[in-house]
Amino acid sequence: MKLDILVFGAHPDDAELGAGATIAKEVARGKKVGIIDLTRGELGTRGSAEIRDREAAAAAKILGVSVRENLQFADGFFVNDQKHQMAVIRMIRKYRPEIVLCNAIDDRHIDHGKGSALVSNACFLSGLIKIDTKMEGDDQWQDPWRPKHVYHYIQWKNLNPDFVMDVSGYIDTKIEAILAYSSQFHDPNSDEPETPISSKNFLDSVNYRARDLGRIIGVDHAEGFTTERFPGIIGFDDLI
Repeated sequence: MKLDILVFGAHPDDAELGAGATIAKEVARGKKVGIIDLTRGELGTRGSAEIRDREAAAAAKILGVSVRENLQFADGFFVNDQKHQMAVIRMIRKYRPEIVLCNAIDDRHIDHGKGSALVSNACFLSGLIKIDTKMEGDDQWQDPWRPKHVYHYIQWKNLNPDFVMDVSGYIDTKIEAILAYSSQFHDPNSDEPETPISSKNFLDSVNYRARDLGRIIGVDHAEGFTTERFPGIIGFDDLI
């Protein structure tokens, strides 16, 4: 299956928190979108890997993505080395996306910056013809593939975006997908410790960040991204 957009997240829920409304909008526009989680989030204070597997599947259904896979890297301890790069390269070559979205370049959680660099490096390496890869159980060699664009969504830290996406009309879908992770955000029956993301203030911040970014470009809601190279435009009419 060839995808238009492939979204990577270090943990289940990263994609939803950083780019959930953008994903929902692009799916509604007819784009084929997939999500690859690098880890199962097994070190999370609340919930468990098994619970988050189920929550991730529910969130994917809400967003309408075509596929969601998990590479099962070690939460907290994966590194940006050849072994992990090759695993990501296999996913890029499998789905051949035009655009890759991935973690924030700098963030509170150490896995976010690591995941950002790992995916970015793999996107470049995936285009090199002398790197040979096969999917497990498949005898056919994969063709090289390099996405046209790599964009990084914004997470905990308020990074300055290089561009913002108008996601007006899709913020409710984003919030619904986030709330699919009830173990992390809003389970009223949980007796597990509170975390920075389990507070009402955090959930409120998802909405008011989107409203503030939307305010800047004169729309209801927006999501921000940083980019590794300047995106081009055909003419000034492309700008809001």
